[in-house]
Order: sequence, then C-alpha cells, then structure tokens
Amino acid sequence: MANSKWSQILFIVIITLANLFQCNIATDPFVQQGQDNIGRALPGQNFNISFEHYSGYITVNEDVGRNLFYWFIQADHVDPTSKPLLLWFNGGPGCSSIAYGEAEEIGPFHINSDGKNLHFNPYSWNQVANILYIDSPVGVGFSYSTKNSSDDILNNGDKRTAEDNLIFLLKWFERFPQYKKTDFFISGESYAGHYVPQLSQVIVKYNSATKHDSINFKGFMVGNALTDDFHDQLGIFEFMWTNGMISDQTFKLLNLLCDFQSVEHPSQSCERILEIADKEMGNIDPYSIFTPPCHANDNQQIKRKNSVGRLRGVYDPCTEKHSTIYFNRPEVQRILHVDPDYKPAKWETCSTVVNTNWKDSPRTVLDIYRELIPTGLRIWIFSGNTDAVIPVTSTRYTINALKLPTVSPWRAWYDDGEVGGWTQEYAGLTFVNVRGAGHEVPLHRPKLALTLIKAFLAGTSMPTLEPLTAAS
Repeated sequence: MANSKWSQILFIVIITLANLFQCNIATDPFVQQGQDNIGRALPGQNFNISFEHYSGYITVNEDVGRNLFYWFIQADHVDPTSKPLLLWFNGGPGCSSIAYGEAEEIGPFHINSDGKNLHFNPYSWNQVANILYIDSPVGVGFSYSTKNSSDDILNNGDKRTAEDNLIFLLKWFERFPQYKKTDFFISGESYAGHYVPQLSQVIVKYNSATKHDSINFKGFMVGNALTDDFHDQLGIFEFMWTNGMISDQTFKLLNLLCDFQSVEHPSQSCERILEIADKEMGNIDPYSIFTPPCHANDNQQIKRKNSVGRLRGVYDPCTEKHSTIYFNRPEVQRILHVDPDYKPAKWETCSTVVNTNWKDSPRTVLDIYRELIPTGLRIWIFSGNTDAVIPVTSTRYTINALKLPTVSPWRAWYDDGEVGGWTQEYAGLTFVNVRGAGHEVPLHRPKLALTLIKAFLAGTSMPTLEPLTAAS
C-alpha cells in the first residue's frame, strides 16, 4: 500500500470511529471492570503480590464478534493511577504479547521450567507503570471471532490491526475510566516496529479529529524493531559478516543477489544464498547469538557466566516451551477468564495462520516517524546488540535515514557503575543500545531494561557514570 493512500484511509477511519464510538460502547457486554478481576493468586503462584490485575475481552467488531484478549497489570503502587499506563506489543506478526511480554520479559509472572509454577520477576516493569498487554490481532493467543472465524483470521494486516487496536483502547478506557487522564505510552519489539508507530499515528489523528474522549498519549518506544526493509536487511548482512558468522563470499553474494527491497518476498536467487548463510551460521539462536539455543530434549536451565565468573542470573532458552504448557492448562485459562466456547484448540505462542496470511505490510514506516516527530511525542528506539534478526546495525542505518540533527552525541550509559550500553539523542528521537542483550532485551538484560524504561517514562537521558567521591 502506498504511504499516501495509507494516510488517507487512516484519516477516513478515524472520522468514522469518532462518529460511531459512542454507540459501540453500549453494546460491550462487560461494563464493569470487576468482572475481569483475576484476584491475587494464579495457578502455580507461590508468592504474594500487592497489586491487582485483570483479564478479559474487548469487542472491536460487532459484525463478526471480533474480540481481543487483554491482561492488565496495575502498577505496584499505593495509587496506580498516579503511574503511567504502558501498552505492550510483541510482533510476528502473529505472536502473543502475553506469551512473550508478560510471561518472559517485562511482566511480574514468569513461568518455571516445569510449565506449572510461577516465579516473581524482580525487574517487572509494573514497578514503574501500569502494563496493558493485548493479544493482537485476532487469531493470536486467546483473541477470537465468533462469526466467520476462519475467514476473519485470514484477513489480518497492518491497516486493520491499527484500526482494531484504536477501537480496543477507546473501549478499554470506558471500562477503566480512572486511567483516562493517566499519561499513556506504547512500547513493543520486533514486528511491533510496525504496530507501535502505526497505532501512534492513528491515535494522533483520532485526537485531532474529535474533541471528546481523547487519549492522553505521550509517546512510544520500540526495540529491535522492523522499520524499513531496505536498511533493515542491509544491516542484517553486515552484522552477520562483521561477527564472523558468514563467509566473505556469502556476504558478497547476499549484497549482490538480494536487492534489500523486501525481507518478506526475496527472489529465488536471494532465497538460495540466504539458505547458505543459514547453514554457515550453524545451530545458534539468531535472536541471541552468544547464548545457548533451546535443545528439544533439554529442559534444564542453562547458566551463563561472563569472563570473571559472575552470574547474570539463570538464563533459560526454552521459555516458549514453558509458556505453551502453562497457558494450555484449563485451570489457568479459567482464572484468566478465557471464554470456554472460543478457546483455541491448542494455545500457541505465535500463530502460523496469522503470519502466513498477512495482507498488508508497508516496506517502511519511516514516513510515520517523519510525520510524528514534529508533534513533540517522546520517541525512543532501543536495540540489544547481540540480535542477528533485526540487529543494531539495521537500527542505526534506519535512524540515520531520518537525517535528524544530533542533540547529545554518542556516549556510554551506566548502570551500577558499569557500562549498560550506548546512547545518542537526536532532535525528536533518542536511541539506546543495550549491551549484551538479544532480540528480547528484557529477557536477556532485565535489570538494564528496567533502567531503560525508567528513563523513558521519566523523559530523562540514560544515566551517566556518577563521579567517585573522595574517601572521608
């Protein structure tokens, strides 16, 4: 879809939503947030919590009964409404934000290797914000349609996802009106590099088109994000070569045979050289090239040491397997208010059907950045520097394409006296590189990720190294 056509359609959609929104609210079967309250104990939860959390459905299309499943976890604070509200997306397209964002990255409830019990995440982002996770689009996780379900799932794409997510938000704020005035931010990773700026654009247009029920939207942040096909793919090949993962000859052929125009629809000659590159890389996890991959018959947690023998903690490369076990348990689905009449035959972290039938995906969203940066939104991009899927080289090429003036030059940022990564601030955009993190930054570097989100929400620069004080 051409960028100009996309923008025109969005404007028409926003005006339509503004006119129809009030009548849609009345048809929502859940009008009291208490009906979605989960309580203080999930199956396998052997620790106490002091915050409330809720889950349920929001109907975003009455005609086909399209329902998006959400999990809302309040900030761990005496007054949650005094903390920002953060909406989190994972990517795919077709992957569950609950499977990844909540259960292994930024949420408080993480799943043990047995798939039955939970452990508390001490670096949960709900220490500093209320977190809202959506299984988006329909067909992902527990989200479903009641009519023509198969056809509806086959017609997902960027445009409809942005429209549905806006409707979701408008109706969710009606269910939780105490958060209407709360500062609202959006974040996500990977293919959410499309979801997040596209939804941001729709929100800005909605707020401009209507004077009632506007969303108190302040900004967005994306990580290891698919942004621009040309620069993303250019950076991938360079990253693989400079990290010694592919041969000189393969690197040359990748640049010769792959035109950098589409990561989703490469030519046959490009496909063949990509297969060669994959073989040369070997059995590694491309999402985190220096950590062990998940072995199918090995459920043991794998310890990862650094050069001086200290443990970052325990890294488990098989977290997806644990989620699959946990969220397929009937007692878990029951307490999460999963509709028993429309629960998936088998819950999966990602939907192959959604992914392989995706209808529209623009080659770039840089035009959206160019549109939104002048509005004054807080916009951050972060990148784990051990990811080979959408590596830091891709992100840097993409940001450079925006040709933004530098406000604060490249420097190291620190966490507890050690380099946490590097950062550069531009006019209207901040870039943060997270040292030693893969594609899912909060999974591999949870403490650094918490430092990152604190700075983003506060609107401050990443921490500098505090000067040493003289001994008394």
